[in-house]
Amino acid sequence: MSGAEVSLEHLYRVFTMPEGKDSKLAQIEQHLSDNLSDFLSQHVVAKVNSLEQIEKSFAEYSVPESPEFVSKHAEDLLDKLVANSVNTYSPSFIGHMTSALPYFHLPLAKLLVGLNQNLVKIETSKAFTPLERQVLGMMHELVYKESPDFYRTYLHNANHALGAFCSGGTIANITALWVARNKALPASAEFKGVAQEGLVAGMMHYGYKNMAIISSKRGHYSLSKAVDLIGLGRQNMLTIDCPSQRLSPEKALAMGKQYQQDNNKVLAIVGIAGTTETGHIDPLDELADVATELGCHFHVDAAWGGATLFSREYHRLLKGIEKADSVTLDAHKQMYVPMGAGMVLFKDPNDSNAVRHHAQYILRAGSKDLGATTLEGSRNGMAMMVYASLHIFGRQGYELLINQSIEKAKIYARMIQSHPDFELVTSPTLALLTYRLNPQEVQTKMKSQPQLTHAINIQLDNLTVAVQKQQREAGKSFVSRTRLQTEKYPEQAITVFRVVLANPLTTETDLQKILDEQITIANNTDTWKTLCSTHKKAN
Repeated sequence: MSGAEVSLEHLYRVFTMPEGKDSKLAQIEQHLSDNLSDFLSQHVVAKVNSLEQIEKSFAEYSVPESPEFVSKHAEDLLDKLVANSVNTYSPSFIGHMTSALPYFHLPLAKLLVGLNQNLVKIETSKAFTPLERQVLGMMHELVYKESPDFYRTYLHNANHALGAFCSGGTIANITALWVARNKALPASAEFKGVAQEGLVAGMMHYGYKNMAIISSKRGHYSLSKAVDLIGLGRQNMLTIDCPSQRLSPEKALAMGKQYQQDNNKVLAIVGIAGTTETGHIDPLDELADVATELGCHFHVDAAWGGATLFSREYHRLLKGIEKADSVTLDAHKQMYVPMGAGMVLFKDPNDSNAVRHHAQYILRAGSKDLGATTLEGSRNGMAMMVYASLHIFGRQGYELLINQSIEKAKIYARMIQSHPDFELVTSPTLALLTYRLNPQEVQTKMKSQPQLTHAINIQLDNLTVAVQKQQREAGKSFVSRTRLQTEKYPEQAITVFRVVLANPLTTETDLQKILDEQITIANNTDTWKTLCSTHKKAN
């Protein structure tokens, strides 16, 4: 096939007129609209190719000289990209916080791209700006439960913002701690503020040697990025061991007091509402009191667990979140919105002004431009997808989704506990849990001869890695793995399977097949055979 015509007429058609209904791109679009699950099952290859193999399809480093037909390019994308992508829609893909999306996001995504609004400024977004403010208000009310008068006053107030929409939890956490830093080192009669004079001048003015953030070791890695970006330095990201998977308020208070005795300042305590590895929730209520006693900002990273507030049954797990100065939420996790929909919410609508910026050509004082108080400038209108989901699901719909995910995790935990050759490592608080394979006779030996535990755990680590890799490469299902310390093994980090049961399409049958596959794979490994034979003989 000859290449596409190089002419303005051809390019105009690319901008304005789709190819015919029989074109490859039209076929893809129709298949996606008719049955997304079927499209993915047909086009995403189950057998995993190595990254090195995939890289060969993306090895050309020069910009293509000549144009090509849209259909030709769509065919290439199917072969090179789609075939080697991850089928996050699959009910047996339970390894990460990404899952199936409701079908309505597909046509809405087309509308979003077609409108191509830029939320940095009203002149490039118009109705999207009040829509985004409304979404932030809805989520703010979910967290903080302020009065109707409060929201009537601040929802569309040019001088305040209830939060900031952003691409994800990382930017949300950075924004929250950026605000905290600017509030901790504000302007005074002799000082123009940290935003104007910088961190060194601010620390000198207020007499601080150092400034730090405290969280548990289960805190997201974005916190380390934040202390780097706001100038505190990674050494001042103070983390506390948490074999119980939750941050101890007593340890946080002791660490904070000791740190501040030497002319240092704790900038913020970060509580986690749904840790990435195990889904645990820190004691937010008590941590809020610790932050008050230390005189610091209290931030809650609820990127994963924040959606639990929709559930009347489980929202109590986040007791104390309403005391937070700021809260991070990710709609692209348990709110089933496409990637790129994060939020940070501020209890005090004035907090956003701590990072307000103006520019004569775009962000003028007094305007309602969202870019004035967001870290990111140009942004698309992802708030529209959240807005649609909030209306199409409603609180009751989200409650049903959240409840069934947590209940499913409890069912899976019981399935693991009832199998003699599995060991449940962390029980589910939300829809996450961790476990590992551990032959029954080995578990018996570890109880009767605890001095052998360390050496056996090393063998079990190797087994977990081998099974997880083989299961992933087989392409039928996927669980992730991680390493963590637990109350049962406080002196030794162990490698475990990690699962996230957020996909509403995942059934108990799917879960049983995943366990069966893991047992089958394990039985064929040398590590399993060695473990079983060694400890059977010893018994």
